[in-house]
Amino acid sequence: MTQQEQARLQVLNNLLAGLMTTGQAATLMGVSIRQGWRILAAYKKEGAAALAHGHRGRRAPNARSEATKATVVHLARTQYAGVNHTHMSELLSEHEGISITRSTLRRLLVSAGENSPRGRRPPKHRVRRQRMPREGMLIQLDGSYHRWLGKDGPQFTLLLAVDDATGTVVNALFCELENTRGYFRLLDGLIRRRGIPLALYVDRHAVFKHTPSPETAAGPTQFSRAMDELGIQLIFAQSPQAKGRVERTAGTFQDRLVSELRLAGVATIYDANRVLEGFLPRFNNRFKVPAQESVVAYRVVNEGMCLDKVLCFKYRRRVARDNTVRYRWRTLQLLPGTDRPTYAGAAVDVLEGLDDSLAVQHEGRDIPSQEAPPRPSVLRGFAGRTAHSPIIHRSTNGLGSKWAARLATQDANHDAERATTVPGRNGTEQVRKAVSPRRRKPTPLQTARWRAVQKAKRKGLSIRGIVRELGIHRDTAKKYMNADRPPTSPGRLTATKL
Repeated sequence: MTQQEQARLQVLNNLLAGLMTTGQAATLMGVSIRQGWRILAAYKKEGAAALAHGHRGRRAPNARSEATKATVVHLARTQYAGVNHTHMSELLSEHEGISITRSTLRRLLVSAGENSPRGRRPPKHRVRRQRMPREGMLIQLDGSYHRWLGKDGPQFTLLLAVDDATGTVVNALFCELENTRGYFRLLDGLIRRRGIPLALYVDRHAVFKHTPSPETAAGPTQFSRAMDELGIQLIFAQSPQAKGRVERTAGTFQDRLVSELRLAGVATIYDANRVLEGFLPRFNNRFKVPAQESVVAYRVVNEGMCLDKVLCFKYRRRVARDNTVRYRWRTLQLLPGTDRPTYAGAAVDVLEGLDDSLAVQHEGRDIPSQEAPPRPSVLRGFAGRTAHSPIIHRSTNGLGSKWAARLATQDANHDAERATTVPGRNGTEQVRKAVSPRRRKPTPLQTARWRAVQKAKRKGLSIRGIVRELGIHRDTAKKYMNADRPPTSPGRLTATKL
C-alpha cells in the first residue's frame, strides 16, 4: 500500500471506531462527504483492497504492443538514424502507418538509450556583472509608471538615471509619460550638472529603438540621433534583469519616495519634482558605493556645441519657392543671408526645442527665420479680425502655461478674454473657456462620414475594423465614434470612401 492509502486506512478505522465524524474523515482524506461515504462502503465490503485504485495492475487500452515498440526502436537505429523525434513521428505515420506522438516516441527511444540527434543548448552559467570602474562610463536609464501620490492618486512616470559605478541617481524627473521629450529633459539636466557620459544602458522602448514593421524601414529615433551627435553609445539590454541596478532603484523609490511625497503633502507634479530635488542627495548619501577608480569619465561639452540644438526634435523639410518651410500648423519665412540669397528647393532641418521654439538649419548653420505672413485666402477668411494674438495653450508634462503666437480668429480672441486658468490633473494647468454660441455647421462630407462611422459602430466593428472599412485615420474614427452629432473642424477634410 502507498503512504496515502495507509493514511486513508487509519482514518477509516478511526471513523468506524466512532472517533470522528464522516465530515472530518472526508476532510482528512481530501474528498467530499459523498465520496467519503462511497470509500467507507467499499472498505466495509472489500476491506483494505478497496483503497487501491481499480486500474492498478491493468494494461492501458491505448498502450503500444511490445512488437510495435521493438519495430520503432529498430527503425530509429537503422532506417531513420539521425532523424529528430518530431520529424521521425511524422515519417512513421506517413510511411510506416505507425501513429505515435512526439512525446511518446521520445520516452520510448530515451528508455531504449536512443537520445535525440538534435543538439540542445546547454544551460548558461550566469554571473553577476561587474560594475564599471569609473563614474560616467555607463548610465542606466529607465522609467517607472506608478501611483506616486498614493493609492488614490494619479499615475505618472518617474524617469531615473543611475550611474553604474556608484549606484547614485545622477538625475531624476517626474513627467506624465515616458516619452522622448522627458528623456531629453533628463539628459539635459544630467549633462549640465556632471557632463556627457560615455554610454547609456537602456531597454528596447520605442524612445530608444525603432522596431520596423513590414511597411516601414528601420531608422534612428530622435533620441538615438541626439546620442550620435553627442558621441554617447547606446547599449540595449536583453532583459530587465540586465539593468537590474536601475530596476531595483525604482523599486526603492516606490517605497521611500511615495512616503516622502505623502509626508510633504504633494498634490502636483511641480511639487513632486521640488521634493525630489531634496530627496536625491539624501538617497545618494545613504546608498552610494565607492567607485573602483576616483577618476571621473564624464566629458565636457564642446564650446561650439549648443546643447539645446542637439537635445531637440529635428525634421527634414524642403524649402518652398517663396522661401517658406511648413512644420505642422506653422509656416516659417526664411530670411536672406549674405552667403546665400535664396534657399528655394534646398533641404533644411527644422528644430523644435523643448520649449516649443522653432529654428531652421542648413548644413549645420542657422538660418534666420520668422513667422510667415498668412496667405491671402486666410486673410480673406478672417477679414476684419486681428492677425496675431497670443493664445493660452494647455501645457503638457506639468511644465506650466505656455504662450504661442498663432493666427487667431475673432471667436478665439473672444474666448481667450473669457478664459480662466485652473489646475488640472497631475498639476497641469488647463484653460477653461466659456462655451461660445458660435458653431459652424457640419459639411455634407462630415455628416456622411459620421453616419457611416455610427452605422459601422452599430454593426459591432472595432476601431481597427472601421479604419479598414472606411479608409480613415484612427484618430478620426475615434472622434466620430464618440460624437453624438456630426463634429466640425476648421481644417479641410479629404474625401474618402464611405
